[in-house]
Amino acid sequence: MSAKFSYEQSLKELESILLELESGQIEIDELFIKVKKATELIKMLNKKLHQTESQVLELLDKNSSDK
Repeated sequence: MSAKFSYEQSLKELESILLELESGQIEIDELFIKVKKATELIKMLNKKLHQTESQVLELLDKNSSDK
C-alpha cells in the first residue's frame, strides 16, 4: 500500500481479497497472508470511518453553535 492512505483503493483491495477467499481457489500457503492483509485493511478502513464521523460531528456541532 502507498504511503498515502486511500480509502477507496484500500476498499477495492479488501474486496479483491474477499473474492479470492470466497472462490476457494487460494493456496493454503497464501491463506494466512491474505487473511492478515484483510484484517489490516479492515482496521484501517474502520479507523478512517471513525475519524471522518468525528470530524463531521464536530463540524455540525460547530455550525449549530454559530447560529
